[in-house]
Amino acid sequence: MEHVHLAVEEDDLYSGYNDYNPTFDSEELENDVGFQQAVRTSHGRRPPMTAKFPGTPIGPRSLASSFGARLHMASSMGRPMTGAVQDGSARPMTAVKAAGYTTSLSRGSAFDPLGQSRGPAPALEAKNEDTPEEKIKILEKKVNDLIEESCMAQSMGALQVALEKAKEAGRKERALVRQREQSGSADHINLDLTYSVLLNLANQYTNNEMYPEALNSYQIIVKNKMFSNAGRLKVNMANIYFKQKNYPKAIKFYRMALDQITNAHKEMRIKIMQNIGVVFICMGQYTDAITSFEHIMSESPNIKTGFNLILCYYAIGDRERMKKAFQKLISVPLGIDDEDKYIPSNEDTSSNMVIEAIKNDKLHQMERDLKTLAEKYIMTAAKLIAPAIETLFATGFDWCVDMVKSSQYVELANDLEINKAITYLRQKDFNQVEAVETLKAFEKKDSRVKSAAATNLSFLYFLEKDYDQADRYADLAMNADRYNPAALINKGNTVFVKQDYEKAAEFYKEALRNDSSCTEGLYNLGLTYQRLNRLEEALDCFLKLHAILRNSSQVMYQLASLYELLENPEQAIEWLMQVISVTPTDAQALAKLGELHDGEGDKSQAFQYYYESFRYFPSNIHVIEWLGAYYIETQFCEKAIQYFERATLIQPTQVKWQLMVASCYRRSGNSQKALETYKEIHRKFPENVECLRFLVRLCTDMQLKEAQDYATKLKKVEKMKEIREQRIKSGREGSARSRREGRESSAGSADSGRSSSSTKGERLSAKMRSLPGSNEPYEASSPKELDASYVDPLGPQMDRPKTGVKKRVEDDDFADEELGDDLLPE
Repeated sequence: MEHVHLAVEEDDLYSGYNDYNPTFDSEELENDVGFQQAVRTSHGRRPPMTAKFPGTPIGPRSLASSFGARLHMASSMGRPMTGAVQDGSARPMTAVKAAGYTTSLSRGSAFDPLGQSRGPAPALEAKNEDTPEEKIKILEKKVNDLIEESCMAQSMGALQVALEKAKEAGRKERALVRQREQSGSADHINLDLTYSVLLNLANQYTNNEMYPEALNSYQIIVKNKMFSNAGRLKVNMANIYFKQKNYPKAIKFYRMALDQITNAHKEMRIKIMQNIGVVFICMGQYTDAITSFEHIMSESPNIKTGFNLILCYYAIGDRERMKKAFQKLISVPLGIDDEDKYIPSNEDTSSNMVIEAIKNDKLHQMERDLKTLAEKYIMTAAKLIAPAIETLFATGFDWCVDMVKSSQYVELANDLEINKAITYLRQKDFNQVEAVETLKAFEKKDSRVKSAAATNLSFLYFLEKDYDQADRYADLAMNADRYNPAALINKGNTVFVKQDYEKAAEFYKEALRNDSSCTEGLYNLGLTYQRLNRLEEALDCFLKLHAILRNSSQVMYQLASLYELLENPEQAIEWLMQVISVTPTDAQALAKLGELHDGEGDKSQAFQYYYESFRYFPSNIHVIEWLGAYYIETQFCEKAIQYFERATLIQPTQVKWQLMVASCYRRSGNSQKALETYKEIHRKFPENVECLRFLVRLCTDMQLKEAQDYATKLKKVEKMKEIREQRIKSGREGSARSRREGRESSAGSADSGRSSSSTKGERLSAKMRSLPGSNEPYEASSPKELDASYVDPLGPQMDRPKTGVKKRVEDDDFADEELGDDLLPE
């Protein structure tokens, strides 16, 4: 209390605030008799009384002025006179004109409070730009502007423009230094400006991948002792050496930068050590990398470093340390708030408005990106180490799932179990009970996980061609999540195989409405329109898909196929050329190009593409037949022999290829080789009439004794052929007679049975007629037309991020001997 001083009553800090001059008391005007009389009568409009000298006391009251003088003003109640003259200046009447202030002392001067009567202000003196100081300032401003323009150009992607601006800034800065030296002010050189110019120039060299020039610029900065903290730029130099794959120098400069950075900058030191660990990984020195990463995880753990540490342990095969590193990875704190704070409450309206404002702001987006990245690293690490930490990968997956369930990433456990089943699928182990059981276990989970599992089960059953089960699980996935595009595509595929193309198109359209970037849905929709013969709509689908997938050879091939169906071979050839530019070894596309050029009459180009197709895939019968026929047509029968011999190896049961080989020998004048070939054919196919005829002709021309034997065999074979044809003819007549009798009879069942037998007889006869006759010229047989103008839809979709599993539906219309009918490789 000895230090407490009580305030004295006389020292009132707030005294005087309520004191005021009663002259200005507007509340007492009603009681002012003089004022009230002036208002009611013309008493207030009489001429004002003037005083000879200002400050003369007229009334009983006096008014304190700001100058300390007491000005006495007369009124009926002591109010000041409005027309009084003070200091020789006339004051206007307040009831007529606003009061103003003037510098004039004469009565009746004009009212000019702003002093406009004095005229405009004099012009500012122009700066003399010829002085050295002004020249230096202007040059400095130009240098700063060039640096700013260079940075702006680099941010917009104009790297070359940014480099030119940086070089020009360097030239201007050197001119500025010379000018300072000439003016004698070399001591006032702007080091910050020099540093900015050199650093920007080095950065622009780096952005333009001119690494030697960038290193020289950084070296100039680092060696100059006048620049403070220039040693940090050795990190940039190390980054350049890393891009040049000069890893030892990169580590050297990283360590030099680390030595020059104090412990106060902990975050920067951690980042440099992380770079050192990555360089060691690139060099294959995993032990040194582990040392760096372990130090970071002990000082300042983060997701990327934890993931890199797991990779290093995986590389050296250390199971136990992999487990420990995974446990450290899932325990790294992300430092983000819980998502519950973004859920609005019904009570507080103002809080709801704030939550709505911050729900999608930059900070929340950054938090979501960080969480997504962490989940990605954890999922990748789990899938990587699961097969390695245990003997069976299923056991490893179970351990990872248990660890994740006990961490902050509980929702990832279900995704890991689905990935376990997908791993079975990737191993093509479709019969594993664990895969199916794992997926079926999610049928009672929440809708998102249930939809993903049902989608994968639908895919699994579709691959096994169990379309009923595939359809069932596709429906289950759709019911759990109607907005799942993969489930809708699987449902569309199951409908497609039932040839209900209109309904399949509706499912594909719905998938596209839910996800406009679903390329599988757009591809399958185009194929469905193609099956419905709505070629223009199919063309529109594939053109849209080509705008999304610029380098997809499948899409370009489909466009070529559609243009061919629309009878526009020029466009078809153009699109196929683009296919070849992307996949130059695609044998089917090369063969198609040859076919189109052959249709246009350009035999030389057709031969070139057919020959290239044969080089990459020498088992395509259509290509082999065309090349053989081309050489026969151009009178190079010897070259045609190798192609027909290969066709014989591919289809040994087809006699026509062996007959073509013998015919080539005969046409080239090698009668002995032709005779041996015909004898070999006769041994394999003793009832072939064509072979016996050529044997009779050759033996006769060569005057061999076997001619008579072959002639006898030929007669027997021809007679057997006639008997066979008569039986077929009588069978047709009998079936026709049975049909007539069946129509006349009243028995419905007999009628249907006889109709069936007649149909079989007609099919058999048609098949016999399709066999090559004895008089067909095998040497000039035209190439068989293959219907390979479309690919069936993609198959069901795996529920995986960004990529979809593509599966073509098998086409049963092609014959077994037509090899290579896949348009494009998977």
